[in-house]
Amino acid sequence: MGRGRGERWDRGLPSAGAGKIGLDEARLDRMAERLKTRPEILDTRREIVDDPFGSIKQWINQGAFLMRGLDKVRAEFSLTALVYNMRRAINILGVDELMWAARA
Repeated sequence: MGRGRGERWDRGLPSAGAGKIGLDEARLDRMAERLKTRPEILDTRREIVDDPFGSIKQWINQGAFLMRGLDKVRAEFSLTALVYNMRRAINILGVDELMWAARA
């Protein structure tokens, strides 16, 4: 029960004929097969994605979001991501190289 018309029972995803944005079922099947044969792929992906968020929390002291509401949180995170990326660029390139690239 609880599944609407046109949803796949095995994944709970809308089927292509459900009148919603269609999902590439073949791509999902290939991904599920890869994960079944090599489950460590997902662990590696989680580590790669988690690193920037952990760095943001540690470097910028960004624990919880200060704003409320999706639009405000998106704006807050966009500014936080900008600061994170600028800091990384300065650490990797150096101030002089970054300033030269900004002028170009």
